[in-house]
Amino acid sequence: MSQAKIIAHAPILMVRNVPASVAYWVDKVGFTVGGMWGEPPDFAILKRDSAHLMLSQVRAEDTIVPHWRMRDQMWNAYFWVDDARAMYDEMKSRGATIDYELGEKPYGVLEFGIQDLDDQDIAFGQDLGK
Repeated sequence: MSQAKIIAHAPILMVRNVPASVAYWVDKVGFTVGGMWGEPPDFAILKRDSAHLMLSQVRAEDTIVPHWRMRDQMWNAYFWVDDARAMYDEMKSRGATIDYELGEKPYGVLEFGIQDLDDQDIAFGQDLGK
């Protein structure tokens, strides 16, 4: 009997405003909209290449606590990419909020980070094979 396979994954970010967050991810980060649900929309699925991202809106009284506030330099989502330099240049030119600049990390990854509209850190890294 063959083992079942995971065929995709999607980080989920909690956000204050789904339509505004979708606009950021589309305009600044280069994702496309797979779907938005609710009236007004309170959930969305975005896609870029083979990566998915889900956005879910919190209630007005809820507090979003980005991971880096609980553990220094910890991301809410991490995407592996094939060309970190090109992706960094693209996102910078689109006006994404750069959290930290492109650089080679001691764990063998060329990496940079952005922040979303809710202060959450998202990293993009290229394995350098070291």
